[in-house]
Amino acid sequence: MKSRFNRLYRATVLFCIFFLFSLCSLAGQEIPGDTLPDTARDTSCIAPEGLPEIQVSALEDLAAAERWWYGWLAGYTAATAGQGVVFFISDSKTLRQDMALGAATTFLGAMGQLITPVVSKESDYPSYREYSSGEKSLSAEQAAGLLKALAVREKEGRSWKTHAIAGVVNLGSGLITWLGYNRTFMDGLENFALNTLITEAQIWTQPMKAVRDYEKYCQKTGPGTETMTSGRDGEWSWSIHPGGFYVRYVF
Repeated sequence: MKSRFNRLYRATVLFCIFFLFSLCSLAGQEIPGDTLPDTARDTSCIAPEGLPEIQVSALEDLAAAERWWYGWLAGYTAATAGQGVVFFISDSKTLRQDMALGAATTFLGAMGQLITPVVSKESDYPSYREYSSGEKSLSAEQAAGLLKALAVREKEGRSWKTHAIAGVVNLGSGLITWLGYNRTFMDGLENFALNTLITEAQIWTQPMKAVRDYEKYCQKTGPGTETMTSGRDGEWSWSIHPGGFYVRYVF
């Protein structure tokens, strides 16, 4: 009974924290497929004479990405601190194990955010407020470069590599719970499932509007640009038939 309570307590606390901090990134974002035209990998469609609204689009997408980034950083930090406090004040061995492992996992999540900033530290883009008020300027070429960087980052954030890295960390956490702490297989499976829920929520709440905005920009400034469908990295497909089903990924 106590073990079940500990699992429910940990799951409820973590889920509530991450749900609250992910709300800011859900509002009003557009999420196309995990695709980006090949033009995002070169600068041929980045021209000084851009669209009149390119600056506004780039700065709005930057603000959305930063809200998502800071929200999840704050969520991971709060979860790490909260689980650390519970670890030190609890007398339950099982709960202390859960909190220690949970804090280590969320600490890795916070570090992951810090080492993958939205834009490089050297960049000095104005905020939307600074640009709209005239305090700072942003040329069309700079805005297009920013939009390209955001689009590439968004695509990488949804790539199979990101899912795989998160999966390895989550699997390791589940194995430590099961084998390292000498707990039941179900304890390890629940730990893996909970952490997977959190990391997948982080991945899928990432704003993706810059991908679409950059493609529109390239289509208007560079004739012949590949479409989202033709420029994607791969495609998932699945089918159900009598006696079974299949899942396929075409590169």
